[in-house]
Amino acid sequence: MDIGEAIEATSGQDVAVGTEQYLTFIMADEEYGVDILRVQEIKGWDTATPLPNTPTYVKGVINLRGTIVPIIDLRQRFGLDTVPYGPTTVVIVLKVLGEIGQRIVGIVVDAVSEVYNVSTDDLKTAPDFGSSVTTDVVKGLATVEEKMIIVLDVDQLLKDSELVIDTEPHSDAL
Repeated sequence: MDIGEAIEATSGQDVAVGTEQYLTFIMADEEYGVDILRVQEIKGWDTATPLPNTPTYVKGVINLRGTIVPIIDLRQRFGLDTVPYGPTTVVIVLKVLGEIGQRIVGIVVDAVSEVYNVSTDDLKTAPDFGSSVTTDVVKGLATVEEKMIIVLDVDQLLKDSELVIDTEPHSDAL
């Protein structure tokens, strides 16, 4: 499904004031959502060119019509079990706002699910688990059609400092 198909699927729906649309995707049997206005494109998984000295969840970069786009494996970023990429594995290309301005970043997810309209009143704050668990990447939780959707804050999730290339030499011996 490309973003055009996702938008077409919801084009007949009226988006009420105080309602936002979220593109949802599946990872480890959980459904996550991102603001559809941040989605630039959805594409099937293809290989990425690996870069040295990057975190393990950075799969590399792709050339998307002349733009070099870093690709993040969201399963690895969240510390979930790694699974082989399959026919439903996709890259969701997102517009991310950060300290250095707008950037384009791709996230690898298990599968795209739906586009939902969520009232801002229905978006609940993530519970506080104390200092041992951080929920800063969670914008909120929404219940849609009897299921819980974890809405992500893409700016926090993919902030500039998370993608900095490590240029310091590493040595295990002191």
